[in-house]
Amino acid sequence: MLNDIMMALLALLISLILVPFVAKLAIKIGAVDKPNERKVHTKIMPRMGGLAIYLSFFAVLFLSHEMTMQHIGLLTGGTVLVLVGIIDDKTDMPAKIKLLGQIFAACIVVAAGVRVEFMTNFILGGVFPLYIFSVPFTVLWIVAITNAVNLIDGLDGLAAGTSIIAAATMAISGYATGQTEMASMALILIGASLGFLKYNFHPAKIFMGDTGSMFLGYNLSVLAIMGFTKSFTVLSLVTPILVLAIPILDTLFAIIRRKMNNKPIFKPDKNHLHHCLLNYGFSHRNTVLIIYAVSAVLALCGLIMTYLNPAQGMCLLVVISVIIIYGAMKLGVIGKHDSAKKDDE
Repeated sequence: MLNDIMMALLALLISLILVPFVAKLAIKIGAVDKPNERKVHTKIMPRMGGLAIYLSFFAVLFLSHEMTMQHIGLLTGGTVLVLVGIIDDKTDMPAKIKLLGQIFAACIVVAAGVRVEFMTNFILGGVFPLYIFSVPFTVLWIVAITNAVNLIDGLDGLAAGTSIIAAATMAISGYATGQTEMASMALILIGASLGFLKYNFHPAKIFMGDTGSMFLGYNLSVLAIMGFTKSFTVLSLVTPILVLAIPILDTLFAIIRRKMNNKPIFKPDKNHLHHCLLNYGFSHRNTVLIIYAVSAVLALCGLIMTYLNPAQGMCLLVVISVIIIYGAMKLGVIGKHDSAKKDDE
């Protein structure tokens, strides 16, 4: 474990060094984020900062780990997503083309052997295999988490910080359950992300862009499969869903909210969790810290899940779900909004 910590620190150092160079490159090639009515920032910002996370993660993982097919698949798929992200950060790639890139990246790592092979049977206990549905389910999981992390990247430090919390939870679980390979990769991802977060926490000097948010979401989704679904004693994907709850729920609630308000599902709005907290009067920094805290609590619940039987896990999940839905309704993350009510009238 000490060696893994050293590798994480190396990734942190490389990331710290690379971010300023990436910022200059982003400005030079025109990969910048301009303010508009949906965005919180008020000046042009360089994006594509995720390139520094990718390069530091890739370099340290490649130098410190024996390259198996799964490692090669992970890095190759990640490289595809980074290339897609760079193009998108510079040109605003059409969503359908970006989705195809995400599916292609997911298929690469699935072909390398990373798959969800079973699900928990909450009724009879134990698990049941997915058989031919393993591949499409895994691709769907990876693409969904990739987009979920991409969607929460709306405040300085938000996507990077929540990803670090998720990766830290995976590392703790990995070392506790003997999944040390996944845990060591999670630590490297933490180091690379922390180096970027130093420049991205409010007030940010650079944004990660789709280059970073898609790369982080992709890696977290793959690491979750490599760690949580390798043991028949855990609640399949329930645990990683709690670990990644903030991006997953923000995406799910966005879909529900837009359907309730008769809006296109893919049309952006300003009713995400961070928007609602800002509307309640919390500062930019405090909003991010609140979401960090909620993310950490849910991740802790995810860890607790690994020590529960299915019945106990279901009870805990029901309690958490009730609290989340109540909180989301109180904040306005789900429900009808004024513009939709006026349309109905």
